[in-house]
Amino acid sequence: MTGEQRRFRVLVTDEINPDGLDLLHQTPEIEVIEKPTRPLAEVIQEIASYDAMIGRSATRVSAELLEAGTNLKVIGRAGVGVDNVDLDKATELGIAVINAPGGNTVAVAELVFGVVISYLRHIHVAVSEMREGGWPRSKLGGTELRSRNLVIIGLGRIGGEVARRARAFGLRIGAYDPYVSANRFEELHVERYETLDEALQAADIVTLHVPLTNETSGMIGRRELGLLKASSMVLNYARGGIIDDDALLDALRNGSVGAAALDVFASEPLAKDHPFRQLPNVMLTPHLGASTVEAQRNVALEACAAVRDALLTGDLSAALNAVGVGGPELGEMRPLLQLAEKLGRLGQALLPSGLSGLELRYTGSRAEAARPLLLAALQGAMENVVDQRVNLVNAQHVADSRGIETAWTQVKPKKQGGEEIEILIDAGGRALRVGGTIIGDGYGLITRIGAYRVDVAPRGTLIVLRNRDVPGVIGRVGTIIGAAEVNIAEYHQARLQAGGEALAAIQVDSSVTTELLEQLCALPEVLDARQVRME
Repeated sequence: MTGEQRRFRVLVTDEINPDGLDLLHQTPEIEVIEKPTRPLAEVIQEIASYDAMIGRSATRVSAELLEAGTNLKVIGRAGVGVDNVDLDKATELGIAVINAPGGNTVAVAELVFGVVISYLRHIHVAVSEMREGGWPRSKLGGTELRSRNLVIIGLGRIGGEVARRARAFGLRIGAYDPYVSANRFEELHVERYETLDEALQAADIVTLHVPLTNETSGMIGRRELGLLKASSMVLNYARGGIIDDDALLDALRNGSVGAAALDVFASEPLAKDHPFRQLPNVMLTPHLGASTVEAQRNVALEACAAVRDALLTGDLSAALNAVGVGGPELGEMRPLLQLAEKLGRLGQALLPSGLSGLELRYTGSRAEAARPLLLAALQGAMENVVDQRVNLVNAQHVADSRGIETAWTQVKPKKQGGEEIEILIDAGGRALRVGGTIIGDGYGLITRIGAYRVDVAPRGTLIVLRNRDVPGVIGRVGTIIGAAEVNIAEYHQARLQAGGEALAAIQVDSSVTTELLEQLCALPEVLDARQVRME
C-alpha cells in the first residue's frame, strides 16, 4: 500500500473486558469505536463504515446486519457460542466469524462441580433456610460424589477439563465423542463409549459439552432420557437446545430422571413462569458458565487478538467458517497462497467463457496445504467474474452456488526442492492447465501455460499472446508495445516446435489499453492476445 497506511475501524457492540480492547487500542493500524448495548437498528445504520465488529451475545448479528456491513471482514465473538450470528450468511458474504473457544474453559468446568456438589449436599437449600433463621441439619443429609459414574458427552476443551477435575473427586469417568481420537481418551484416563446409548445407560451423572449444531440439536430427547437410570443427574452447561426441554420436564416429573442442573436454555432469559423454575429437583443458573473475571478477560483477549491478526495479516486460523491458516504457518504459506490465487486469475483470464470447474494439484510436503490453496485459486479465478467479494472464507460457497466443480490432490515430492502448484481450469468445455513453483526465499514463478513451459514472475501486468513462430515477430510485437509508451520488463517466448505455434508471456510495467491488444492481434503472426493483471 502506498501513501498513508489505512486504519481498520472496529466496532465494539457489547461490554468487553478492557484488557482485550487494549490490544486493539494499542495497535496503530486499528481504530476502536465502543458503542455497547444499542438497538440493532442503530448498528445496522452505521455498520457499513466498519471493517470488523466485536461483541458477546447481546447483539444479534443478523443477515440484515451482515448485508449492511459492506466493508465487514471479521466478526469477533468474545465467548464460545455463535448462536447469535448468522454463520451461513457471513460465509456467503466472505466475512470471517471468530470466537474464543478456550477462554472460559476452566470457569465452566469449575461451575459444573460447584453445582453438582451443591445439589448432592443440599447447600443451596441450607443457605436459604439458614438465612430465614432455621437449622435444617437433620433433614439435609446428602450423598457423596466419589465413585459415581460420570459420563461426559463431548471431550473437547471443556469436557477435558471436567475429566481432569473428576479424577480428584474419585469419580469413574467415561465419555462419548466420535470426533476425538483414542489417544485423547487415553491421555485423560477416560473410558471410551462407542455409542451415545451405551454412554447414557452407564451414567450416574451425564454432563454435556458439545456445540449446538444441526447434529446436536435435540440430541438428548425422550428416547435418550429413557435410557438413563432413575437416580441419574443431567447437566447442560453447553448450549440451550441440545436437550429437548419438554422431554426433560416430563422425565423429571415422572421420576425417570432424578435431577437436572441447567445453565443454558433454548430461549434466554428463561421465562419467569417456565415450569423448570417450579421443580425441586432442578438446579438453575442464569448462563453463568463464563461469568468469572478471569474468563471474561481470557475470552476478550482471545477474540480481540484473533480479530487484530485477521485484519493485519489475514490470519484466519481462529475463524469458524474458513480453512484455518495462521500463525507461523500463514507466513510460510503466504507465497504459495499468493501463487495459487494468481494462477487462478491467469487461467480464468485466458479462457473465453464462464468458469465451470477448477482442479488443483499441489506437490510438496506441507501437510494439509492443498485445500487452502484450492480456495486461493478459486478466489483468483472468480475475482473478476462474479458480482461479490470472494476470499478464502466464501470461495467454496460461491463456487458451489454457481455449480463450479472443484477438486484437489496433494502429491509428495519425489525429491527435495521447490513446491509446485498446477491448476486445471474448465470453462465452457475448454480446459487450460497453468502451473507455478516456489523457489528460493518464497519467490513464485509461473512455469506453465497450457502446453508451454515458461519462466515468468507473476507481477504487474502480463500480456499473453499466441503467435506463429516466424522470424521478426518478437520485434514487431515489441515495437507496437513500445510505441504505446509501455515498458517491457520481461519477454518470455516458448514453443513446442520450430515454425509452429508459440506462446509469449510479456511482463509490462503498466496496464494496456484494448486498442493496444487489438493492434497486436492485427499482426498477421499473432493469433490471440490477452491482458492479465497479476496484482
